[in-house]
Amino acid sequence: MRRRASSAIARAALTILSRLNPELAHDLGLAGMRLLRPLWPAREVSTALAVRCLGLQFAHPVGLAAGFDKNGDYLDALGALGFSHIELGTVTPRPQPGNPKPRMFRIPDKRALVNRMGFNNKGVDHLVNRLARSRYPGIRGVSIGKNFDTPIENAHEDYLACLRKVYPVADYVAVNISSPNTARLRELQSQDGLQRILGSLLEERVHLKVRYRKHVPLLVKVAPDLEPEQISALASNLRSLRVDGVIATNTSTDLSSLGEAWPSDRRGGLSGAPLHRASLSVIAHLRAELGASFPIIGVGGIVSAEDALSTLRAGANLIQIYTGFAFGGHLLVEEILHALTRDAGP
Repeated sequence: MRRRASSAIARAALTILSRLNPELAHDLGLAGMRLLRPLWPAREVSTALAVRCLGLQFAHPVGLAAGFDKNGDYLDALGALGFSHIELGTVTPRPQPGNPKPRMFRIPDKRALVNRMGFNNKGVDHLVNRLARSRYPGIRGVSIGKNFDTPIENAHEDYLACLRKVYPVADYVAVNISSPNTARLRELQSQDGLQRILGSLLEERVHLKVRYRKHVPLLVKVAPDLEPEQISALASNLRSLRVDGVIATNTSTDLSSLGEAWPSDRRGGLSGAPLHRASLSVIAHLRAELGASFPIIGVGGIVSAEDALSTLRAGANLIQIYTGFAFGGHLLVEEILHALTRDAGP
């Protein structure tokens, strides 16, 4: 009864929110989740779905991607919906407002979003304080980035500043070098860029590991708009640097699936159903290059249970949703977990 009531509330809320400006709907939806959190029934998940990855124990493969809760303000409310892991951020050393509004655009018929948010967040100190106060028992990831006005040549300093702050409270750290909405950021996916950023972070982690007596995995989030040879080179660099894992993929700058009529003043990163095929391709290529044991978190265009299953079959160990959750709410989480339980068999 309680589960049916919460599902009915979710459907009604999604209908109302779908008529509002996307960014306003996002903010109101999060506030509503926090208010209605006591109504969400606890969900029991089969232990058969548990995943051991990155040296961490995940209750099941389904998590929430970075960008939904940039500041950790809603971690407990989102955690009550049943995610095994939640990635917060992307966070920067200093607070910043992000790009001018409007900066998020909804395409309902394609179950897609275009955004150019630009790492809007309250700064790493705020996020750390929220994490320290949270009671969410799942795996807590933190995505880190650079401030928009930090020169690309000094980007490693911003990433280091964030790593030092989040290390005591994070279960893993995602290095976001693939957002299309911060100028020149994707240049850091090159060999030189990776070496500069990841070399500094991995060296610093040696000291942080001793100081805090724990190992926090470092993952790299990559773009879907990479040519096959670029993916191969990236995989080689990740292996040589001994990074702990990869998150594939971020949003895409390829808006061709939206048609020629898509307005030029609504450019940004595409997420949702049109991204799924490209994301699958990158995941499969990375798996082939990196081998069976290298951790991959698959994200991109997962708007249904079948999308989730296909992402895992392509080679992902874990999955994350974002746009699918924006359109489907916790009902999508339920759908995916049901399909995974069915697929796992008795």
